[in-house]
Amino acid sequence: MFNGWINNLLLGIRVVNEILTAGVAITAFSLFLYALTFNLRNRVARSFAVIMLCVVIVFTAESMQNKSVPDWGYELLLQIQWFGIVFLPAAYLQLSDALLVTAGRPSRGRRRIAVRLIYLVSGGFLLLLGYGFLLGDFIAQGQPAPHLQRTVWTEIFTLYYLAVMIWAGINFVRAFNRMLTRSGRRRMLYLMAGATAPALGSYPYLLYGSTLAAKHALLFWSSALMINLLVGGLVVVMAYAVAFFGVSWPDRLVKTRLFKWILRGPVAASITLGLMTVVRRGGELVGGNSYSTFVPLTMIVSVLLIEHTITILAPLWERNLFFGGDRDDLLLLQNIEERLLTHSDLQQFLEAVLAAVRDHLQSPSAFIAALDGNDLALISMAGSKNMLEEDHFPEVLRVPEIENGQIGQEFTWGDFWILPLRKRKREMDRDEIPPLLGILGVAHQSYREIDEDQRDSLWLLADRATLALEDRQLQQTIFQSLQSLQPQADLLQRWRASGRYDSKASMLAESMPPESDMANWIKDALSHYWGGPKLSDSPLMRLEIVQKMMADYDGNAVNALRAILRKGVDNIRPEGERRFTAEWILYNILEMKFIEGRKVREVAGRLAMSEADLYRKQRVAVEAVAKMVLDMEAEVKLP
Repeated sequence: MFNGWINNLLLGIRVVNEILTAGVAITAFSLFLYALTFNLRNRVARSFAVIMLCVVIVFTAESMQNKSVPDWGYELLLQIQWFGIVFLPAAYLQLSDALLVTAGRPSRGRRRIAVRLIYLVSGGFLLLLGYGFLLGDFIAQGQPAPHLQRTVWTEIFTLYYLAVMIWAGINFVRAFNRMLTRSGRRRMLYLMAGATAPALGSYPYLLYGSTLAAKHALLFWSSALMINLLVGGLVVVMAYAVAFFGVSWPDRLVKTRLFKWILRGPVAASITLGLMTVVRRGGELVGGNSYSTFVPLTMIVSVLLIEHTITILAPLWERNLFFGGDRDDLLLLQNIEERLLTHSDLQQFLEAVLAAVRDHLQSPSAFIAALDGNDLALISMAGSKNMLEEDHFPEVLRVPEIENGQIGQEFTWGDFWILPLRKRKREMDRDEIPPLLGILGVAHQSYREIDEDQRDSLWLLADRATLALEDRQLQQTIFQSLQSLQPQADLLQRWRASGRYDSKASMLAESMPPESDMANWIKDALSHYWGGPKLSDSPLMRLEIVQKMMADYDGNAVNALRAILRKGVDNIRPEGERRFTAEWILYNILEMKFIEGRKVREVAGRLAMSEADLYRKQRVAVEAVAKMVLDMEAEVKLP
């Protein structure tokens, strides 16, 4: 009876272990894709990706081994499993070397050569595996499970495996000791703890065929179960620590992105797989059929419910787990993003206002124009367009009612009633005249007068339009401020991110990235392209390319710089005749905004885009010019 109880316990442990093995394979594959997607340019992330690939091979091959697989298939899966085990030591040494480099201890060549030699040694063991020397014959009835017979080379590989892992562990400790910041030391601890997972995960497979594993099957499978539990958790911890390497995003963004990735990937897939397994096993017990019609239904329902739950709860756990003491500020930014009045939203609202105006007064035409600088720009129009001549807009600003600042009083201009739209009095003196935001024009018939009720309703609609124009003006200021803030914010985030692991190198050795400075200088110089202090006093004057080209312009540095800017703009011009298509959009923005000196509203309208989109595309265009100027400067400095 005792033996029967032991056998049942052993069987249960093996079943649970199979489920955990599949879960670890899913998690490792998901994290492998994460590393490939977000920060593969970083050496630490690349090394982590190699380790995850090895784990995926080991655990995927293990999860596919069951009684339904023939002996030849079982043997092939065991050999594939050892592909991942063979390269794990080299991957760990590569990761430890990358950590030392990140911590400010670059290799003088010896560590780099050592990593390559270890990869060659692992490749040699792979050749031994292929020729049948590393492992022997397949033992189908082996204990504690079917396995490949151990050989002398297996014992040698075990010693090699342990030695390289110890070597890598020493490098981990050296990198940890070089950490000076609390965040750097904390994340290095997470990385060191998580790094034990793949090493532990491969441990049971090194014991197959050993006397200890054969005599103590319960101990072996219990150890494998605990190790798989640890591997599943520690792999995520390792991925969390690696996620901060090579990225300059705020910590909350990195955490949120990784958390969502894990929930939508490994968690969703593992839960779905577990439910399908339970339903399938239930079908076997009840009806004796391994396939149940409820299996695909369970899969579909579970996926939909899990994804729906994640979407609903995401804002809650994001605020409570990752916002910290900055919750109020971040919630404010989120609310602004969700409620931002875009150009399309503004257009729709003003069209609704004009429709209400026309319907109320039975007017054939109505329009709203906004004041941009000293010029009126048509924002929205409804009805007949033939009644309005935009070229005559400047005349409206010279009408006495506008110049005298009359409030709440409409006036006649041609065939239109004109309602001045002035900023609302909130933080202004009682006698101060509010600044003009724009005008609302309503076409009328000469024989018809407006009564008092119609006037009140018309001014109520004008107040709605005024509110929209105020919001438009405020958002333009915000967009311009954010555009100016972004380069400095990017730089500070890069310094902060690199300072976690090597404060001295990041704060002293690293200067401002040339692209960041250059883009700002280029934008300022282009804004005064035809003359002004931002051009004549630009830091770009110190460039060697400018000094070299001065000889071609009679020693005039301003003309030389202007020629360089012109060349930069022309450099991004597509071939052929100028058009207003997507491929020409960057060139057209630079040409119209800076060279021709047109207003932002005019350029956005001509290119059929919102002002916010215009500013984003403008930044891309300026960065392209900056890159060209940097390339020219580099060529000049070549010996």
